Amino acid sequence: MIAGLVLFALLCFVLMKYVFPRMEATFEARTDAIEGGLERAARAQEEAAALLAEYRAQLAGARRDAAAIREEARAEAHARRAEILAETERERDAIIAAGRDAMAADRRAVLAELRPGLGAIAVELAGRIVGESLAEEARERGTVERFLGELDDPAPAAT
Repeated sequence: MIAGLVLFALLCFVLMKYVFPRMEATFEARTDAIEGGLERAARAQEEAAALLAEYRAQLAGARRDAAAIREEARAEAHARRAEILAETERERDAIIAAGRDAMAADRRAVLAELRPGLGAIAVELAGRIVGESLAEEARERGTVERFLGELDDPAPAAT
């Protein structure tokens, strides 16, 4: 029994001196590793949350910028449209005015071209209608000139 007790004491001494300290060191290392891993995971999660918040803030800023750019583009397109419409109206008015001027010039040219023969034709037709010759030069000039004057000066009813 004494030998068993000595061996037990020796075994306890060896275990306490060499094995238990190593086991304790291994347990502490494992505890530190687990706690360190948890701390690193918590830090990584905090960093990820901070990056996510930063990303969301940048995304919101980008959306605001995009909305501002779209609004600016709309305003610019609206202004450009108004400018094009105004320019088109000016061109239309210029074309209409040029057309009116061309029509007036054509009218004057046609009247100038027809004027010499128109008086003679009118007098001849009037003579046929009346049944007598209106070829007297004084009457012819007065009647023809008055008729041509009426052609040159359109009546207010034609407006």
